[in-house]
Amino acid sequence: MRTTSAIFAALALAACSPGAARDADPAAQARAPGGFPKPDRPVAQIVADTFSSGPDRDAADESGQLIRGLGIRPGMAVADIGAGAGYHTLRLSPAVGANGVVYAEDIVEHYVSGLRREAERRGLKNVRIIVGAPDDPKLPAGGVDRAVLVHMYHEVENPYALLWNLAPAMRPGGRVGVIDVDRPTQNHGTPPALLECEFEAVGYRMVDFQRLEGGLGYLAVFEPPAANARPKPHDIQACKAPSA
Repeated sequence: MRTTSAIFAALALAACSPGAARDADPAAQARAPGGFPKPDRPVAQIVADTFSSGPDRDAADESGQLIRGLGIRPGMAVADIGAGAGYHTLRLSPAVGANGVVYAEDIVEHYVSGLRREAERRGLKNVRIIVGAPDDPKLPAGGVDRAVLVHMYHEVENPYALLWNLAPAMRPGGRVGVIDVDRPTQNHGTPPALLECEFEAVGYRMVDFQRLEGGLGYLAVFEPPAANARPKPHDIQACKAPSA
């Protein structure tokens, strides 16, 4: 993986700036069920089951950049969170091979129902469909080597709860990769400093960050916390979005 020191330094400074700082008093924050903080920034609406047209993403080799950036190999178990119509699921399936598995997860059942039919039509026997919840991807405990959230993190209604519930699914050495664009969440993107702050609030650590070719945004890679090292939900403090 490529790690750019200058980018990490810039993100670290931005994450510590007043625009991305966490509130000092967790009790003063709005809380979701389970005690998790609600995000202190807009949540984008789910508007479609795909980010953009396949040919544009194919031309930029988005899946290839994702696979290489996360070191996805045959035999791995990969979770495509917010899989939608399955753009990446259908391309991850051959990457992990017959001995691997792709968990295609989404909270919109008819999206993954269509994906199930397409996977069956293509004979992709290593694809497993999961209908998750807004605060829990409902993945098998200790069953995932890589999890990807592509052009959808800004649509997650309960990001702190989702990340907290994702951590127990990750195997030792697992990685979580996020592809998004650097713009406000209400405009269907996530500023990198805000993304890092929200992940760190749940115990994750950014280990790589790279700009993607083809104008696709960025790939941020995180090391998840051990399940027993996660902060308690009431101790998690929401991050403030940077000023527009």
